Amino acid sequence: MPDPKTLPPEVIASGEVTKPPFAILADPHTRFARHARRFAVLAPGHQLEAYLRFLAALSQAQHDCQQGLPPAVLPPAAEIETAYGHGMPPISIGIVEPDATASQTLLRIARLLEGGEMPEPARAALRDIIDKDDDGRCAMMRAILMAEIPADQIAGHVLAAAAVQVHFSRLAAKLDAMRLTQVAPGACPACGGSPVASVIVELPKVSGHRYCCCSLCGTHWNVSRIRCVMCGGDKGVAYHNIEGVSDTIKAETCDSCLSYVKIFHQDKDAALDPVADDVASLGLDLLLREAGFHRGSANPFLLGY
Repeated sequence: MPDPKTLPPEVIASGEVTKPPFAILADPHTRFARHARRFAVLAPGHQLEAYLRFLAALSQAQHDCQQGLPPAVLPPAAEIETAYGHGMPPISIGIVEPDATASQTLLRIARLLEGGEMPEPARAALRDIIDKDDDGRCAMMRAILMAEIPADQIAGHVLAAAAVQVHFSRLAAKLDAMRLTQVAPGACPACGGSPVASVIVELPKVSGHRYCCCSLCGTHWNVSRIRCVMCGGDKGVAYHNIEGVSDTIKAETCDSCLSYVKIFHQDKDAALDPVADDVASLGLDLLLREAGFHRGSANPFLLGY
C-alpha cells in the first residue's frame, strides 16, 4: 500500500484526482448569521459562555447592519486589473482605506448592540465609537488592518474588527473568484489577510478538499493537505487535539516555522464554523502556546489572547 504522504493532496482529500476551484467567495448576506447561530449553540455551559453569547449578538449585528447600507465601493477598475494581472490581492488590506461606508458600518453595529448585555469596558467602548466622527471610526479600523491596536483599547477594537469583516466581505463579494490566484503562503488571495483556520469542506464538487478561511473578508482558498499553511513546508507537520475532545478540531503544527493553524473537519461535523469554533477551542491554543508554538492564524475576536 502506498505511503499516503507520497500521494497528491487531492487523492488524500477526496479519493480521486480532481481540481477544485482555487477560491470561493463568502456571501456577506449569510456569513455572519451563520456565525451568530454557531456562537449561540456553543455558548451554553462553556467556560467562555458570557463572551460567546456576546459574540453571537455581535455577529447578528454584523448581519443586520447591512440592511440598507450603501454599497461597498471597490478600488478603481484599473487597479483591480493590475492586481489580477500580477497575482496580487485586489482589495489588499495594505492599500484599501476604510471609508464613510465602513464608518457607517461600525456605527450601525455599535447602535445595534446598545441595548444588549455586555461588560462595562465593552459598553464604554461602544459609547466611544458612537461619539466618534467618521475619521475617528476609520482610524480604529485602520489600526485593525495594520495590526497596530493599543493594548488598553482592545474592547473597542473588537467592534472595529467586526466592522472591517463586514466591509471587506462586501468588497470581496464583488470580485471575480476565477481570477484570484495564490499570493503567498498564509495570505488571502482577495485581501491579503491571515486565515482564521483551515477547513476540510463538505460541499458539492469540493468535498474532502482543504480550504483556508480568511479572518477578514471570509474568502476560502484551496491549500494542500499535510503542508504547513504558513510557510508551505511539508517537513515536521503534525496534528494535535485535546485528549477526550472530538478529533474534528485539531491544530496543525510545523516544526520548521513553529507556527500552528487549526483545522476543522466539516466533512465529519458540518456544523463546525471556523470563526466561532476557533474561539470556543481556545483551550487548544493555550496548550500549544505552552508547547512553544505560536499562532499563525488570526481571529479578530481573540484580540489580546
